[in-house]
Amino acid sequence: MKKWQFIILILGIIFLVSFLVSKTIEGTESLKPNRIAIIPIYGSITVDSSSDIFFDQAASPSTVVIEALARAEKDPSVKGIILEINSPGGTVVASREISNKIKKIDKPVVSWIREVGASGAYWIATSTDYIVADPMSITGSIGVIGSYLEFSELFEKYGIKYERLVGGQYKDTGTPFRDLSNQEKQLLQSKINMIHEAFINEVATNRKIDRDTVRELSTGMFYLGQEALDLGLIDELGSQDEALNKIKGLAKIKDAEVVSFQRKVSLVDIITRLTAYNSFYIGKGIGTSIFADINSNSIFSA
Repeated sequence: MKKWQFIILILGIIFLVSFLVSKTIEGTESLKPNRIAIIPIYGSITVDSSSDIFFDQAASPSTVVIEALARAEKDPSVKGIILEINSPGGTVVASREISNKIKKIDKPVVSWIREVGASGAYWIATSTDYIVADPMSITGSIGVIGSYLEFSELFEKYGIKYERLVGGQYKDTGTPFRDLSNQEKQLLQSKINMIHEAFINEVATNRKIDRDTVRELSTGMFYLGQEALDLGLIDELGSQDEALNKIKGLAKIKDAEVVSFQRKVSLVDIITRLTAYNSFYIGKGIGTSIFADINSNSIFSA
């Protein structure tokens, strides 16, 4: 294949991908006066969108979700918002950012938990006006985790030594290369307890449930939809139809067009992401990627 033919082929592929992706984002302006925006929250809830190629559904960066919420809020044709949730949770900060944005929206917002709406995703759901969940969905899991892998004994077995050079006694707390001291364990556990208490308070306030009751449920245990309904953690069992009926009722409208509000993807975005993707995975070794993943696990997650 000649060079100019190869270039045309690549450009054609990029154009096709751009066209296909454009079909998954928000459509053109509606002829109907009323619209209901569906905003997906899929996969892990993060604060960074740099790793999601083509803005796929493997993660829900808070910046992307908040951007979609802002657009739906400003659009006068949008009378209500449905969060389509299928997420096991994510980082505390990202979950809290989305939750805070939802509380500021002066339009009805309903959560629809399809398969999983646990931990940080449930935190977000409690911030909405109403929660609909499938009877067999997984909800709740009111808890916080900050666990990580520790390799000090493995290193010792192979004669690998960690030379500790820090300014500040707690600077390397949580490194996988040495065991935590008892004081460090107590310190980290106290931080997790503080975040857990904040999570409990959010659920109690948002769902209007007594704090002691929520505390009893905040063991990290997940609940099926039916159990969550019995415990007052959700409002109704159902599917998208029930969520739509509820949002229409809250918005006081009878008919509306349902549209998906996702981040708009341009051709420039795609080319940039392709370049960044290749640079990241070609430019870093396996060991670097492994340790980056290990260190990311030390971030407190809900």
